[in-house]
Amino acid sequence: MSEEKELNTPDTVASDDSSKKESENEYEEVCFMCRRPESKAGKLVHLPNNICICSECMQKAFDTMNTQGFPTQDLSSLTNMPNISMINLSDLMGQMNQIPQRQKIKKKKPEKAPKQAFDIHKIPAPHKIKAGLDDFIIGQEHAKKVISVAVYNHYKRVAGDPDGEIEIEKSNMLLIGPTGCGKTYLVKTLARLLDVPLAIADATSLTEAGYIGDDIESVISKLLAAADNDVEKAERGIVFIDEIDKIAKKKNTNQRDVSGESVQQGMLKLLEGSEVEVPVGATSKNAMVPMTTVNTKNILFICGGAFPGLEDIIKERLNKQAAIGFQADLKDKYDNDPNILDKVTLEDIRNFGMIPEFIGRLPIVCTMQGLTENMLVQILKEPKNAILKQYQKLLAMDEVQLEFDDDALESIATKAMEKKTGARALRAIIEEFMLDIMYEIPKDDNIGRVVITKDYIEHRGGPRIMMRGVPALQG
Repeated sequence: MSEEKELNTPDTVASDDSSKKESENEYEEVCFMCRRPESKAGKLVHLPNNICICSECMQKAFDTMNTQGFPTQDLSSLTNMPNISMINLSDLMGQMNQIPQRQKIKKKKPEKAPKQAFDIHKIPAPHKIKAGLDDFIIGQEHAKKVISVAVYNHYKRVAGDPDGEIEIEKSNMLLIGPTGCGKTYLVKTLARLLDVPLAIADATSLTEAGYIGDDIESVISKLLAAADNDVEKAERGIVFIDEIDKIAKKKNTNQRDVSGESVQQGMLKLLEGSEVEVPVGATSKNAMVPMTTVNTKNILFICGGAFPGLEDIIKERLNKQAAIGFQADLKDKYDNDPNILDKVTLEDIRNFGMIPEFIGRLPIVCTMQGLTENMLVQILKEPKNAILKQYQKLLAMDEVQLEFDDDALESIATKAMEKKTGARALRAIIEEFMLDIMYEIPKDDNIGRVVITKDYIEHRGGPRIMMRGVPALQG
């Protein structure tokens, strides 16, 4: 008895009703007279007992009533109507409910709008791309020019005629620069400027197929997710693989290198262009999700890495070239050269641990400069989303004005240069001395202005705090 009661609960009845309604919505309503569906006959008139009649059949019925009379006159003229020999009103009760499913006409699915072809005119010209990058990135003029031209040429290649006599080859890029110089930030800013899908992957988690870690194809899975699982859109996207130097060949090892040279060899087919099967909506092939095929022929790959130790390889090569004779250079000539990476060659990258086949598929090699003290000061205050502007906005919500002395900015830049972590050091230093200010200022509603001084940065004093309508006070 208890099982029967459970089967007849209101929830089960409601679910049955909803399923019936869904099945009924799949079919079109049909005129009871001429048997034409609503898509051909037009809007139907609904009568009691689920009877639907089109406007033409309704008009014919009215015309017959006017000419022959109703109900006293003969109804034989109604036999001229298609599919009807005589109307028997008693048989109309419930006949609509007895029509089998195979005689009903299913609704046509709405046709999808045709996909628009890729328009090269939507991609801005190289000088416009660089101008957009200038608003957010300080310095690195050469790198911004190279990446602007490379991206523009890539999309001209995508929009070009594939059946033409001249086939333009893909120009993948390799960005080399010290940590904190803006490699990743440059590509992220590029993603905001261009309306194309972009995926940022990390090479440190990539391993050879079959081992614990991400498969090489997971890079394409991220791009497909960024394109909302639209394969055609993903096939003209951009992939940025960060920390590419972490998959260099391991030196003096007797174990199998599952995250080094084998990963480089597995990535060759992606960089060159091939059809790859990737899961839709997941990053693992083992997930129970459908697979789709993505062609990487028109995907632009940008690889970036800090390549620690590459400077020593360059110095060793340069010292060997001029070590003997009257024109011999001093061994320490290149020790303090800040632009030593500009002298990099493909041989140096190969000696670092990258295989020749991998280097050959990255024809554009662009080096980025290390940040100077003046560049760090500019990074603090000039970009659209500069760190100082972020804190000024935070304090503006408390109706407090935040200012920085020029000497204080130079002191912050000096401390950041000592950490040797590039622009990332700026955030760490500012977070340290802004902690007390962000904690104390909301306590007093009378504070109207705070000026950060050099003495406060160097822990020899405090900031200048000004009350509303009161002269400045030394904190």
